[in-house]
Amino acid sequence: MFSPWRALKQAGVIGLNARNGRYILEYNDRRRYPLVDDKIRTKGLLSERGIAVPELLDVIRTQYEAGHLHSRLARWEQFVIKPASGSGGDGIVVIAGQRRDYWITASGRLLTLEDLQFHVSGILNGLYSLAGQPDAALIEALVHTDPILRTLAPEGVPDIRVVVFRGVPVMAMIRLPTRRSGGRANLHQGAIGAGIHLATGETLQAVMDQRVIDHHPDSDALISGFRIPDWDQLLELSAQCQEAVGLGYLGVDIVLDVRRGPLVLELNARPGLAIQIANRAGLGRRLEAVERQPDLESADLATRLAWSRELADL
Repeated sequence: MFSPWRALKQAGVIGLNARNGRYILEYNDRRRYPLVDDKIRTKGLLSERGIAVPELLDVIRTQYEAGHLHSRLARWEQFVIKPASGSGGDGIVVIAGQRRDYWITASGRLLTLEDLQFHVSGILNGLYSLAGQPDAALIEALVHTDPILRTLAPEGVPDIRVVVFRGVPVMAMIRLPTRRSGGRANLHQGAIGAGIHLATGETLQAVMDQRVIDHHPDSDALISGFRIPDWDQLLELSAQCQEAVGLGYLGVDIVLDVRRGPLVLELNARPGLAIQIANRAGLGRRLEAVERQPDLESADLATRLAWSRELADL
């Protein structure tokens, strides 16, 4: 009798229990979690290593500062507000411009000063933080997407997620915003995920709401067969991030800015598993192959990247 669970296991697909028990628990020292869970700390650490990140414009830490938000935002017409300890894209507001007394979001909504103050106040109260603890609100420079990626996603900021294990990039996908996702590149909010071939940097199939699709619903652009620019540089960048924070199992999110090039948007100690659907491949085989390699952490970067490309068809 056909068993879907057995078929998934044979394909190397892993679930939350395997991810958490075999890889996150064993390879991620909990003492290092704050290095990635706190976006302010992450930015500082990566910047010290010479790794480019979106510019941090300001940090709101108290309700008093939230009450004086207008004077702090007056210097910028475009910016992003996000929780320092948020996850999954929750709590992020992208401001693309201003119109008289309103701020315009990337999806075209008009927000008042009171709307922004209320939102920032919620961030400070821990509404979006990982453990519901009091948080800080980051004001970050808006990324201006490289026009090359605009042919795929006309709105929002696409990002590239790379899962790195023991210093080896093992799987990657590009997340494409849609109108339904409000310009955000989060799959659970309606964005598209397309797998990326590790060796060539070309997009594979795409999925939206766990359905396989061929074209972007907003632009009608063909998604598969698109070559990600500077792919080797992006793989190298993801491996360098893993070295910087010292977590053995890590998700690295990268955006391509038209002026500054690749920027590390954030790091994730618990990257989701939808990347397997986007690649139509299981992480298990690749992770096990890397586990079998001795002393990978002491191998040089070129060796680890070469091994990464060999995983592409597992």
